[in-house]
Amino acid sequence: MAIVLFALPLAVVVQRLYHDETVTGLERDATRIAAVVPDDLIQRPRPLKRPAGLPSRLTVGVYRVDGRRVTGQGPGRSALAVRGRDGRVHDGAEHGRLAVAAPVPSDEGVAAIVRVSAPYDPTGDRIQRALLAMAGLALAAVACASLLARYLARRLARPLERLTAAAQRLGAGNFSVRAPRSGVREADEAGIALEATARRLGTILERERAFSADVSHQLRTPLTGLLLGLESALERPGADLSAAIGTALDRGHRLQVIIDELLDLARDTEPARRHLDVPAELEEITLRWHGPLAAQGRRLVLDIQHPLPAVSTSPAALSQIMDVLLGNALQHGRGEVTVQAADVGGGIAIDVGDQGPGIAEDAPDIFARRSAHPSAPRGTGRDAGQAGTRTAAAAGHGIGLALARSLAEAEGGRLILRSSGPTVFTLFLPDTSMAS
Repeated sequence: MAIVLFALPLAVVVQRLYHDETVTGLERDATRIAAVVPDDLIQRPRPLKRPAGLPSRLTVGVYRVDGRRVTGQGPGRSALAVRGRDGRVHDGAEHGRLAVAAPVPSDEGVAAIVRVSAPYDPTGDRIQRALLAMAGLALAAVACASLLARYLARRLARPLERLTAAAQRLGAGNFSVRAPRSGVREADEAGIALEATARRLGTILERERAFSADVSHQLRTPLTGLLLGLESALERPGADLSAAIGTALDRGHRLQVIIDELLDLARDTEPARRHLDVPAELEEITLRWHGPLAAQGRRLVLDIQHPLPAVSTSPAALSQIMDVLLGNALQHGRGEVTVQAADVGGGIAIDVGDQGPGIAEDAPDIFARRSAHPSAPRGTGRDAGQAGTRTAAAAGHGIGLALARSLAEAEGGRLILRSSGPTVFTLFLPDTSMAS
């Protein structure tokens, strides 16, 4: 388009330029000859002497004002010469030649007309050569533009092809895809976004898989308690079936709450965080565990040191973490269970401890994810049902504690084993007011 819009007007200009250049030369020669033509040449016709230096290709003739040739060369009659009687120089194409008519002035007016003509072919040849040269340059420019366009197309297409291949690998399940850098800013930004998406999808998928195992672990005990409570009511003669059904419904509702909380955490939806009333949440959580611990003759003590700094975390995450820790204290600990919350500067520390023998120093990492024991204790009757009011740890550590630590880290906190004998776990939640 650039060549068409530029070359076509230029070709017209060049053609006009060569034409005007030839006409200007003829006008100069005609005026020069008219200046030396004798005034009486019309009354006494005689051969005209050509001035020195006049090109041999020129044809020179002297005409009357009526257009008839008097002497020299040219057509017998010339319409162009007739136009010259107005005293001005005229040009035009006549008999296949480019001609100029210049008047010969005298005291009485225009005495004669000098007609100078030249073959049109040389001018046409010059124009043709110029147009051919311009066409050649245009073709060279198109060729160069084509080569440059192919180079740029390959340079732009290659990173896009690599991005396409990386996207296909990502679709096939390879979340470690990396798009090589190409130097094209937009393509590199798309590659960086694709890598971030791959990492995000890998993290979400890994979290979903982990939660698939964690959900079964977290739901096994309450579901077992619900079923055993119903079985016990059916097997005992004279059992209050209405009360058993009511208890089962309450446990089913609690089980539904647990499922909803775990699904929200598993989806990693990042809900809008709000300041959490930690004392109220801890009182609600410990209230659920008084019954299961009391069934074993054990006390649960809640000690909150006011005031506590503001923390912003998910209530579901805090509930699940505390259930894991209290469940481990219920199943593996001994004696009184204490829950203490205090301001430790920069956040809240929640300690969960018991008076049991603790964890051996040579024991494997209790936060490492391992499979639960294949046969979890079933328990019998109402005691087992009470123990299943909320989630408790399965036989052996590994799944519950691993889940609790991952939830704590997802909330920006930490879960550590502060003491192995007696066992004390510490959950740290950061102070959001300091972070802001």
